[in-house]
Amino acid sequence: MIRLKLPLILASGSPRRKEILDLMGLSYTVDASDADETFSGRPTEMVLELSYRKAAAVAPRHPNALVLAADTLVFSDTVLGKPHTPECAREMLGRLSGNWHNVYTGLTLINTRTNRVIRNVDRTRVHFVTMTQEEIDDYVATGEPLDKAGAYGIQGRGGMFIDRIEGSYSNVVGLPMAMLRGMLQEMNGAQERNSGVF
Repeated sequence: MIRLKLPLILASGSPRRKEILDLMGLSYTVDASDADETFSGRPTEMVLELSYRKAAAVAPRHPNALVLAADTLVFSDTVLGKPHTPECAREMLGRLSGNWHNVYTGLTLINTRTNRVIRNVDRTRVHFVTMTQEEIDDYVATGEPLDKAGAYGIQGRGGMFIDRIEGSYSNVVGLPMAMLRGMLQEMNGAQERNSGVF
């Protein structure tokens, strides 16, 4: 178990990220960020920058805390965000069908007591089976793809179309558990060395 002496603040309202923190046995408070998410660049640059913006927007409200933010994107030749219409979702799923794509998550952890910042990126390769047009239409009709980056949820019905992944499953959900564990341990170790308390 990870034992934290500072309160953990999750700068996200994502129910999937909350579920992952619950699975990890962590206590936390949600304070969703409203940071500007307009940014272009390589996928790794984008998720690092946007996760940092989210954490930095929330950090001033929580002195003596650990502020965690994440940003996840799906990349298949281009960034696939959340589809705004069923037509857009169908187009994205058609692009993913039968192909590999990458899922990137950037994590930022800010210790507001020491102002230390740790940032990291995880990448998972995901392979979709070839979907029929009827399967795409039926899946879009469930509504699940409409609030998910890349138009699917691996932890939901979308999981039936994924036959292989290379890397962290929880990264595809939106919060890579092993990477976060390492970052929290690194932050704990730094605090212990600096102050005798973590």
